Amino acid sequence: MTYRVRNIFIAVALALVAGLLSLFYVANYKRHVQHSEKTVSVYVAKGDIPVGTSGADIVKRHLMVTSQVTQRNVVPGAISNPDQVANLVSTEPILAQEQVTLRRFADHAELGPRAQLHGTLRAIAIEGDPGQTLSGVLKPGDHVDLVSSFDPGGDNKSGAISRVVVRNLLVLQASESTGGKLGAGSSPVLVAASEQRQLQKIWWTVKNAGGWSLELRPVTNATDSPEDVESGKSLWLDGVNSANREHTTNGSPK
Repeated sequence: MTYRVRNIFIAVALALVAGLLSLFYVANYKRHVQHSEKTVSVYVAKGDIPVGTSGADIVKRHLMVTSQVTQRNVVPGAISNPDQVANLVSTEPILAQEQVTLRRFADHAELGPRAQLHGTLRAIAIEGDPGQTLSGVLKPGDHVDLVSSFDPGGDNKSGAISRVVVRNLLVLQASESTGGKLGAGSSPVLVAASEQRQLQKIWWTVKNAGGWSLELRPVTNATDSPEDVESGKSLWLDGVNSANREHTTNGSPK
């Protein structure tokens, strides 16, 4: 075999190898493209989901639905199961048809009191002495009532009255214990209340009432008595028999 013929054979062999490598590359690329074009199931928002929406609420209200997208279009962190967000809270708005990702959620503990607010609920700080705010007793998650004594004014002739102003307020943050030194310093409590009547009643009571205090409700099976208003006269006469009532015609309290 001459030198020239040998070189021709080598060139042909190299060309065949290059051709095979090219075919292998093209085939591999096609497989990669076909794989990326495969569709997978992801969850997308059915409508706009605002910040602070709990994952449990999203699942319960069916605020997200499944959608088929190509593999290459799956957003990092996209969920494949609703249970992945069931115990979380949204920290960023999720727009309609947007893929639901774990990046838009956080644990309840990370949000603190914000995780408890939704709808018409608003957080308000009630500041008073440790006795009024049950310092050292309340814990986050407790529920309390607000009882107050005040003069309703107007045509009222009974003087100051007392009543439960607002019921069943959720404690978001409790005041710290003062080591039993009730009445010393201020001790705020953060509670969740409805943005309309409850907030207004709380604000008026704390700013204007002659006295007020929080009442701790039972942890389970709490019930409410019928609404009642007490005054000096009702307290004096409550439980007194008819014979003793006859002696109250003069000098009875108003």
